[in-house]
Amino acid sequence: MRSYTLKELAEHIGGALRGSADVVVTGIAPLDKASKSHLTFISNVKYRPYLTLSQAGILVVSEADVEFCAENANLIIVKNPYVAYALLAQYMDSTPKAATEISPSAVISDTALLGKNVSVGANAVIEDGAVIGDNAVIGAGCFIGKNAKIGANTQLWANVSIYHNVEIGDSCLIQSGAVIGSDGFGYANERGQWIKIPQTGSVIIGNHVEIGACTCIDRGALDNTVIEDNVIIDNLCQIAHNVHIGTGTAVAGGVIMAGSLKVGRYCQIGGASVINGHMEICDQAIITGMSMVMKPITEKGIYSSGIPAQTNKEWRKTAALTMDIDKMNKRLKAVEKKLAD
Repeated sequence: MRSYTLKELAEHIGGALRGSADVVVTGIAPLDKASKSHLTFISNVKYRPYLTLSQAGILVVSEADVEFCAENANLIIVKNPYVAYALLAQYMDSTPKAATEISPSAVISDTALLGKNVSVGANAVIEDGAVIGDNAVIGAGCFIGKNAKIGANTQLWANVSIYHNVEIGDSCLIQSGAVIGSDGFGYANERGQWIKIPQTGSVIIGNHVEIGACTCIDRGALDNTVIEDNVIIDNLCQIAHNVHIGTGTAVAGGVIMAGSLKVGRYCQIGGASVINGHMEICDQAIITGMSMVMKPITEKGIYSSGIPAQTNKEWRKTAALTMDIDKMNKRLKAVEKKLAD
């Protein structure tokens, strides 16, 4: 197990150091559970009373937190402790790679092009014309379709499926079970019979994109489905054909996006939200969890829908009132008309 000194960690994130520069830690732990071998951090002022009680070897704090720490505490002082934690967690990360070499059981087409230092796990399949960038990691059981392109330093965990002609940028991370480039839900109806429309577009994914486990991103019907740079998408999301997601947007778990939706830059979409297709969400919109978005959003801000959890008794009253809204509306209009007369 690797160890890290206070001086090394402070220098890595450009933080100010206070305490013993040679103190050593081996991992990161929560504020209330950290021991002398751990680094911890505080990002919410309500936890300040716990700072003097923490047994952590190193505390990552803001300047405003320092006065709440013990005098002998070893500190890294930064502007944003949560960002510092993220950077240090990356630096100290011990997660193994999805693959470390080219497995003998991998099936790789003679016409596929592999860059330098590519790793391919057991039973992975890379088809004709695929291009894999330098230092890319293809996990066990992955499928890379014909003419697909995977950028440099991108990592696919086990059992990811990348369909034909899909393009994925540099330094992306795709978790297990994700499916990129499956057919969009395109059909015509002729007297009750569904006629499938071949989906001839593709999926284009930018750089530094992360896609969660078992998320599906459908290929476009004619044009492409596009995920721009620095987008993060959580587990179990459905991104339909021809959706376009702008740079820096974050999508939490279980979100469903219907076809031809355009989502702006730096949006935040809460878990289990459902968003209608063929419309636009403007830049910097925040949609809270379990929202149903049926109309375009044209101004940045926070948008919500849905009913918060209630006791069953309260919910039954709410539901009864909801079912009676039409009658109440008619009565209200009648009263307003009478008053006006």
